[in-house]
Amino acid sequence: MKAHPTAIVHPRARLAGSVSVGPYSLIGENVELGEDCEVMSHCVIAGDTRLGRGNRIFPYAAIGLVSQDLKYRGEAARVEIGDGNTIREFVTIHLATGEGDGTTRIGSHNLLMAYVHVAHNCRLGSHIVMANGASLAGHVEVQDYASIGAFCGIHQFCRIGAYSFLGSYSIVNQDILPYSKTSAPRPLTVLGANRLGLERRGLSGEDLKDLERAFRLLTRAKLNTTQALEAIESAGLKSEHVRVLVEFIRTSERGVVK
Repeated sequence: MKAHPTAIVHPRARLAGSVSVGPYSLIGENVELGEDCEVMSHCVIAGDTRLGRGNRIFPYAAIGLVSQDLKYRGEAARVEIGDGNTIREFVTIHLATGEGDGTTRIGSHNLLMAYVHVAHNCRLGSHIVMANGASLAGHVEVQDYASIGAFCGIHQFCRIGAYSFLGSYSIVNQDILPYSKTSAPRPLTVLGANRLGLERRGLSGEDLKDLERAFRLLTRAKLNTTQALEAIESAGLKSEHVRVLVEFIRTSERGVVK
């Protein structure tokens, strides 16, 4: 393990031999870092925090500090982060509270750009991009391959669906549909399927055609949500992704943006 002489690494921290720690960084007692992690200068990694392999932590990031939730009373809580994530300057990722499984969880191969905030008990999948200044309040779920634009604010307990694209400066207080392209003008509006992003992720032409038809029924047919779901299910759409979209809506607790 290579640590700069000015770095402070607790003797009971568990760091793999290929980890590097830059100048003036602080690694706490209950931290575990997997192989090939790079912690650059002036970072703080504290709390009961585990990172997998190949993560890059840029200067002034803070991971595993105590939640800002005023209900938190010091109960056991964790941060778990997977492999190959890029965590840029001034990102903050907080410990969970004791609610749920007591874990703030981030998957693998995500890009969190500068000043991103991930609050307590959030659950992020993999291959997610969060642009500069995007902020997640507590208990937010972000599913795989979602893209969140700069300076978006996501309300507690909202879900951001898989493969969705959320435009910059959006204020979100309901679930964002998977596969959708959703923009910031007030009120927040779904613009249809995220066609370009879905093509880049390898969805077939038939999948895209079915999704676009489902989105037309959901957002353009002047049907309420219940009627739209019935129309989608009776339309003979065969794509598995349409079934995912319908299930996402049916399981929403806060309602969805249309």
